[in-house]
Amino acid sequence: MTYQDTINWMFLQLPMYQRQGKSAYKANLNNTHLLAKHLNHPEHKIKTIHVAGTNGKGSTSHMLASVLQEAGYKVGLFTSPHLKDFRERIKINGAVISKAFVNGFVKRNKAFLETQNLSFFEMTSGMAFDYFSKKKVDVAIIEVGLGGRLDSTNIITPEVSVITNIGFDHTQFLGNTLEAIAFEKAGIIKPHIPVVIGETQKETTNVFVEVAEKKASEIYFADSSISEVFLSDLKGSYQQKNIKTVIQTIYLLKQKIFKISEEDIRKGLLHVVKNTGLQGRWQQLQEEPKIICDTAHNKEGLNYVVKQLENETFNHLHIVFGVVKDKDLSSILDILPKNATYYFCKPNVPRGMEVDELQEIFTTKGFVGSSYLGVNEALKAAIKNALDTDLIYIGGSTFVVAEII
Repeated sequence: MTYQDTINWMFLQLPMYQRQGKSAYKANLNNTHLLAKHLNHPEHKIKTIHVAGTNGKGSTSHMLASVLQEAGYKVGLFTSPHLKDFRERIKINGAVISKAFVNGFVKRNKAFLETQNLSFFEMTSGMAFDYFSKKKVDVAIIEVGLGGRLDSTNIITPEVSVITNIGFDHTQFLGNTLEAIAFEKAGIIKPHIPVVIGETQKETTNVFVEVAEKKASEIYFADSSISEVFLSDLKGSYQQKNIKTVIQTIYLLKQKIFKISEEDIRKGLLHVVKNTGLQGRWQQLQEEPKIICDTAHNKEGLNYVVKQLENETFNHLHIVFGVVKDKDLSSILDILPKNATYYFCKPNVPRGMEVDELQEIFTTKGFVGSSYLGVNEALKAAIKNALDTDLIYIGGSTFVVAEII
């Protein structure tokens, strides 16, 4: 099979949560353990850092990778979802996994993958562990796909566990309260392994403390323990919380065998995009009119975005907006600005919400806008209508951003 044949097979034959939603979710790690055994447990052969959280885990993972790269380490990075190419999910020092390795992994293991009916994310996690092990990385940053306790990545014993924050997302799987969601995220805390919590939240603090105590794991709340200020090339103001999470994690790594200087930290945070290839985090695409995109897609993430928009200077705001069909729009309608012109669109994935339905929900609540066949058509209309002094924001879903980057 060619690389494209392999990717098509992965996408079409096996469930993929990001595209299909609930039907792809599995509430146990049985297949993950079977695949790890089949691969001779590559996850045991590498050092790892495990990163979970509702928002910020992608940025935090990339920042950590960048700092460790500046310190001279060979760093694996496993994240999801991808924006343009599947290979973005698995990188070493910013370079994506080779097409040959993707092809070879599937070819070698296809019979097993089919027999066990592994999900897209289960086999992708196995591929990442296998790749990092074979390439002998010094350390791999492993981002949780969904939740934590039952996530396919949760078979590692990391150097540090990291939980950025807790918000309402994927409630159909993780629970309808912050406490319940925190318990699922806390599932990545391992016995005697330190855990960093990015944000102190009154509803979740006791959950994390209790789990950490049961696991005899030292717990650190980065927002209250880190006072140093570092700048980053990731420009969203919300990144300051992620930066503190990264700094606390790095300090814990320095207590182990990792040698990381203050200069490594400074340079790593300033060169995240160059070192890792991260895109879609408050990314400016154009100057006049200014066009900004961001992958924030839930209430907490979009709340940060709205606050950031309020700090921008512009004449009028245009918003290109699309979501997936299982998105709880009631949780975000109250925070989105109504003094803007909306360009409603459907991201080109099976989970995309139909644009007419999206527009009806918004206009019923007093928003003003029109619907378009696709993301690029919506953006073209926004650019045509905008003055040079206006601002165009593109968001609502990772898939919307992926189509314009």
